[in-house]
Amino acid sequence: MDIFQGIIIGIVQGLTEFLPVSSSAHLVFIQNLLGVEADLAFDTFLHLGTLIAVLWFFRYDIIKMLSAWILSLQDLIQGRFKEGFYADPYKRLAWYVILGTIPVGVVGLLFEDSVDALFSGALYVPAFFLFVTGTILYLSQRMASGNVNLNNITKKEALWMGLGQACAILPGLSRSGTTIAAGLTIGLDKEFAAKFSFILSIPAILGAFILQAKDIGSALDVNFLPVILGFIASVIAGYIAIRWMLDLIKNRSLDIFAYYCWIVGIVVFMGSIAHIF
Repeated sequence: MDIFQGIIIGIVQGLTEFLPVSSSAHLVFIQNLLGVEADLAFDTFLHLGTLIAVLWFFRYDIIKMLSAWILSLQDLIQGRFKEGFYADPYKRLAWYVILGTIPVGVVGLLFEDSVDALFSGALYVPAFFLFVTGTILYLSQRMASGNVNLNNITKKEALWMGLGQACAILPGLSRSGTTIAAGLTIGLDKEFAAKFSFILSIPAILGAFILQAKDIGSALDVNFLPVILGFIASVIAGYIAIRWMLDLIKNRSLDIFAYYCWIVGIVVFMGSIAHIF
């Protein structure tokens, strides 16, 4: 992998992690297009880059959540957890992010080998699920926006979005697209659905990074400069993607991403079947 390839792959990861078009599918596609062999260690750095992007973008919310969560632990010790939980929306948000992360953790542990096999298979697998992503997005945009937000979200909405995130462990199913669509189907406000989706990604991305961290040294030994520049590119692209996505979902439709997923999914699926890719 050369410097140009590292930067391009980093940009693709940063954009597609938060835009509803599936980062897993696009990483497979771009690596095949560039003739780069999949590198788990490099993917680890890319995950770290997108993690830094979302942490920085939502830094004020995250600081409030962490402070509120620590206070809620004190409330638990003092026997007034329930009162504090319902009085502070950031205490609820912190616990709901934990609740929403449980499904993807369980699915990841139980089906890790099966999912790895799908990732190492033919391109038609992520292409098919990318088409499914487009369909989910298109249908979700036809639903009326709800009014569930930071102040009135409950464990039901948090768990439902967590289940959506767990489904997105499949290659080609967009994590952001699936979780946002899940939020819209259960009545979340559009902007808050996107915001909760991105914050919900933090433990999932962190978990993936921790599991792969042991491979970091090998990547630096072999491809130091391409890996570092790809990492930087993923941070910048991820930050831009979050800002763009929040603006789009607030003011416009996400149909453009549905059409994109359909077109790319069909082209890659047919190309894979015909052995073009």
